[in-house]
Amino acid sequence: MRADRLVSLVLLLRQRGQLSAATLARELEVSTRTVLRDIEALSAAGVPVYAERGRHGGFGLLPGFRTELTGLSNDEALALVIAGSRRGAQAFGLGSALASAMLKVVDALPETHRDTAAGVAERLLIDPETDLLSRRVVTEEVPDTMLAEIRRAVLDGHKLRIHYAATGRTPQWRTVDPIGLVTVRDRGYLLATRAGADRTYRLSRILAAEELDEPAQRPDRIDLDRAWQERSTRFRAGGDQVTVLIRMDPARREELLETALAVRAEETDPDGRLRLEVAFQDARHAEWALWQLAMDAEALAPQWLRTALRDRAEAMATRYRTLS
Repeated sequence: MRADRLVSLVLLLRQRGQLSAATLARELEVSTRTVLRDIEALSAAGVPVYAERGRHGGFGLLPGFRTELTGLSNDEALALVIAGSRRGAQAFGLGSALASAMLKVVDALPETHRDTAAGVAERLLIDPETDLLSRRVVTEEVPDTMLAEIRRAVLDGHKLRIHYAATGRTPQWRTVDPIGLVTVRDRGYLLATRAGADRTYRLSRILAAEELDEPAQRPDRIDLDRAWQERSTRFRAGGDQVTVLIRMDPARREELLETALAVRAEETDPDGRLRLEVAFQDARHAEWALWQLAMDAEALAPQWLRTALRDRAEAMATRYRTLS
């Protein structure tokens, strides 16, 4: 909305001083022509914005001008600045709104604490794009326009029609009653019901979405955290799950737990290695997970998994023996 953009423009000039039209356009994700029109609108509304010509010129605000934004204590504003470092907003298509909100939050701080807020942003890094092993976090791309449609249906309490591509199936249209949105490790999910039955849809697999006028059939209040936990438990208990017995280096335990569904039993052998009874989604999942651990883990049971890993290792050895 233009009103939000005008506020963001004023806050940018307040916090960063004189800026060129090109810089403002880049920050606001609009054209320089739009920025010039917005500057004219601000001047007409009495905002003391001035233009300085020349190679290093740009737009600025007269000293002392301040927008009014009240209701936030210093600690509340700092908490929001820190929260703004997270990528959850991206998963719900709210990235640009978050950037605009952060400008307002910083501007709400008392003059003496504004530098502290900047220091917080510099000193705390939450959920970087890569870990210590330079493994990049893969963020699923979902069009903002579609996310906005889904988000409106969730918040307005309307039924939602989605074109969904379930794994291994032909995409189909279905009408659901949306309950809430959840983001886990940069993956977004829509919690909903369909014909009264609980359903969970991965946002990246929704190809199209349309908010309907019909009210959704759902409870007035929802404990979303509890609902997610219950669905997670049902998911881990379903499918073609397999349980395997593993003996492994404790240094790789956390890596295993990132992919396993559950650890059903655990003990430490006299030599310090761990003996774990672990559940995986299916046989393919179990074989893949154990192969990633290489010589740091051994599948003790079932026999079919030991055979599969042996065959894979022999095939790999054969391939490299034939290299000249």
